[in-house]
Amino acid sequence: MPQPQDCRYTRDHEWIHVDAEGVATVGVTDFAQKELGDIVYVQMGEPGRTVKAGEQLGEIESVKAVAEFYAPASGEVVEINEALAEAPELVNSEPMEGGWLVRIRLADPSEVERLMTRDAYEKFLTDESD
Repeated sequence: MPQPQDCRYTRDHEWIHVDAEGVATVGVTDFAQKELGDIVYVQMGEPGRTVKAGEQLGEIESVKAVAEFYAPASGEVVEINEALAEAPELVNSEPMEGGWLVRIRLADPSEVERLMTRDAYEKFLTDESD
């Protein structure tokens, strides 16, 4: 699975990791899952849907709130994490491993380069907390 330093990040606290075939795995960051609290349900839609960067991909429901998550880049949703239907708590316990949300075949891989690096995301979190 991806390492945090190998991912890019959004201001909405999603991470994205692109493999060699141009397929990106998307999830929410450790910060986001901590803010949400215990996750009880994840709604992700169906594979085959075409999304644009910034478009809503689904919702994450926790004991505290319901939050939307968004596509960090444009493309076709090729896979959803079916394991989350039975074990949504994987988003809490393994946000970058078993708790990934969707996989997208990117329309334009260069969109990912515009997102924050790990260092930039950590600075963003620090600035947000000030």
